[in-house]
Amino acid sequence: MSLLVVGLSHRSAPVSVLERAALARDTQAKLVQDALAAEPATEATVLATCNRIELYADVDKFHAGVAELSTLLARHSGVGLDELTPYLYVHYEDRAVHHLFSVACGLDSMVVGEGQILGQIKDALALGQELHTAGRLLNDLFQQALRVGKRAHSETGIDKAGQSLVTFGLEQLADGAPVTDWAAGKRALVIGAGSMSSLAAATLARAGVAHIAIANRTLERARRLAGILTEAGGPGTAGFTAEAVEMTALAGELARADVVVSCTGATGLVLTADAVRGALAARTADAPAVPRQSAGDPLAVPARTAVALALLDLAMPRDIDAAAHRVEGARLVDIESLAEASADAPMAADVDQVRAIVSDEVAAFGAAQRAAHITPTVVALRTMAADVVASEIARLDGRLPDLDDKQRAEITQTVRRVVDKLLHAPTVRVKELASTPGGAGYADALRELFDLDPQAVAAVSRADSRADTYNSAREPA
Repeated sequence: MSLLVVGLSHRSAPVSVLERAALARDTQAKLVQDALAAEPATEATVLATCNRIELYADVDKFHAGVAELSTLLARHSGVGLDELTPYLYVHYEDRAVHHLFSVACGLDSMVVGEGQILGQIKDALALGQELHTAGRLLNDLFQQALRVGKRAHSETGIDKAGQSLVTFGLEQLADGAPVTDWAAGKRALVIGAGSMSSLAAATLARAGVAHIAIANRTLERARRLAGILTEAGGPGTAGFTAEAVEMTALAGELARADVVVSCTGATGLVLTADAVRGALAARTADAPAVPRQSAGDPLAVPARTAVALALLDLAMPRDIDAAAHRVEGARLVDIESLAEASADAPMAADVDQVRAIVSDEVAAFGAAQRAAHITPTVVALRTMAADVVASEIARLDGRLPDLDDKQRAEITQTVRRVVDKLLHAPTVRVKELASTPGGAGYADALRELFDLDPQAVAAVSRADSRADTYNSAREPA
């Protein structure tokens, strides 16, 4: 079996395609289950974020696996296969491991070094475990990816190479000004109460906004987040407050907000351009006039009302109508504009160190997997040898019935020692050889030389896989 990943991300596809291909949680589950039902795959899970959709599987046929996984991605995303194919990438075996480890470290993120991807990798593993579609390979792979990501963040300065999408987005809205100066005293509206929205609310509080209103479909979650923010306080503003509001109150809150961050799981628009226009119109009567420069002024810039409403859309598919950026007085930063801006984001020297960590970890993971591949064969061989010893001792009992218990035990122990010594060197050596590239062939040779029952080897593999899945599901990531 071999690891295969088929996917698309902000690096391979335009936002318009990613947006259409976005998968709801229940669709992700159906995709994984259908992948497992497909003939080439024995394990599967999906990593779906705001800017990537990747299907991971353990397959026994490369070309059939690529064809089947590509077809499934197209079917469940609703994007035609012919249209989707040019944007798909394929990684196989060690390259697939390298890809996931790089993703876990934030090297493949829109903003290099962002750490939120670790939570999303953990969610992908949890989905596979919940559906029982992640076996030994994917459990090992995703658990190790989490460890590699954490190692990169703890041992290097990759965090300084780029900020989270929230911080980076706010920096784009601040247009070169320090975020703390730009945000000080502002009134914010956060739509959604998931992990990204929670991070946005906490970031805004730290930046010094005076008030945060949290609107969410489930009001209780919004209240819980508001309570956490209130308890933590806003370090930049002494009178910081936070409150939960109903989604039905969105229009009123929008009219009062200076900055809006939206990240929900909605499949349609949460804020239309007309809603933004209406919110700005509602506050026009109370807002002071914004002077414009004379057209004859040689330093004049195109006349435009100062930004009264800053909008940050972190959802995929988008929450805020793209046409909102044409509304007078509004400025919109979304995933698409972040992708363009992050291309010029400075890279830290620590990136090279993280790449070295990834390379080392990929080599170690490959060696461990190849060594583990031989283990069921070695166990099956030793089990067969034990059965032969037991059979011969039983036959000896029939030929020499007068042996006492002490004599029988000594003979049994002697035969076992002889067998163990004969098997020790070849089994140790085959494990060492199996950890090298191409070492999987040694397991095949061992099975052939000793005429091992394939079903016996498979039974050991299944037992190991069940035990590993159980243990990894219990271990904290």
